[in-house]
Amino acid sequence: MKLSGKEQQSKDIFSDVLPQAIASLKKNIITPIFGGNLLDKYKDEQPPFRSDLFTIEQIEQYAQKLAKSHVLIEGRPSEHLLERLAENENILLEVHELLSDSIKQDNRIVPAGEWLLDNFYLIEEQVYTAKKHLPKGYSKGLPQLAKGTSEGLPRVYDMAIEILSHTDGRIDFKTLSSFIGAYQKTTVLRLGELWAIPIMLRLALLENLRRLSTQIATNILNKNLADKWADDMTNTAENDP
Repeated sequence: MKLSGKEQQSKDIFSDVLPQAIASLKKNIITPIFGGNLLDKYKDEQPPFRSDLFTIEQIEQYAQKLAKSHVLIEGRPSEHLLERLAENENILLEVHELLSDSIKQDNRIVPAGEWLLDNFYLIEEQVYTAKKHLPKGYSKGLPQLAKGTSEGLPRVYDMAIEILSHTDGRIDFKTLSSFIGAYQKTTVLRLGELWAIPIMLRLALLENLRRLSTQIATNILNKNLADKWADDMTNTAENDP
């Protein structure tokens, strides 16, 4: 169907103006409000560690299965954990600042956000402890995995992630000792790996907090953006329809 002159002119204007409007929105609204467009920054974040909850018996069975699946890297080991710890600290500080600003503006935040604010001093203590017990080069001395989601990371770190995922973060001595004991029925861990278990659990928990915090931040940013659009549309309808 052939468009009339006015229809074609309107279509041309729309095609020209829309990209400019989107660019203007991003430049003048989204980026200033969200401090460098955190929505884009957090869009590729991984979900928190969460899987089927296991009983002690299931944990033991899974540990033996996990031991059989682990293939160690041959060659020069890498050191990603220290870099990841620094990234996690920066993200957590960033989200803390966003939550604090939301409170100052009398905006409501989800209970998880309130918990993060109230307990942030504990998180900072754990980050400090992790840095203290993870000196440069430490993770290079631990056997690392050659494949899987934890490729290039210490085997014992992957174990920490797995037990964290299947207990919903509720780890006690009995569960941990059962998991490690069952794993070693198939593959014996090195002494250095056994010593590293506490710090690896701490790193895994910090990683999970980072993932949870970016979800909280994304919800806040989307709500702020929705509120901005609603206010703009209301103002336009009232003042410049």
